[in-house]
Amino acid sequence: MSTQQDVMVNKLNSGGMLRGSSQAERRGTRRCRITQLMRVRPSDPEKDHFEDLRGSVSVSRSGVYFHSSETGYELGMRLFVTMPYSKDPTALNREYLAEVVRKDALSNGLTGVGIKMLMEMGMQHSFSPRV
Repeated sequence: MSTQQDVMVNKLNSGGMLRGSSQAERRGTRRCRITQLMRVRPSDPEKDHFEDLRGSVSVSRSGVYFHSSETGYELGMRLFVTMPYSKDPTALNREYLAEVVRKDALSNGLTGVGIKMLMEMGMQHSFSPRV
């Protein structure tokens, strides 16, 4: 009877790729298929401004993949990502600096965008306390 480790070793070829796949897995952390509302906008003031409110398709500790109709995404582009995002004035939104590392043309006309989280910018409050 073979163990789970034996099965995995047999599935891998000498290049470290699964049989039938065209490239090795590059993710450093596992991903979860979670739909989380986020707000995405360019961090570079020289780029055309857009604000994209989207739900994630999959999330890991270091990145997010989502589908978008926005055409302004470019590989290497830096973004401000607020995740999770809520318009509720009492919500504590976290903002991150991220970089576009993947861009896929999808059959439904949308673009699949993969971003890598680079650093947390801090908490974003949408209310201003009275002093």
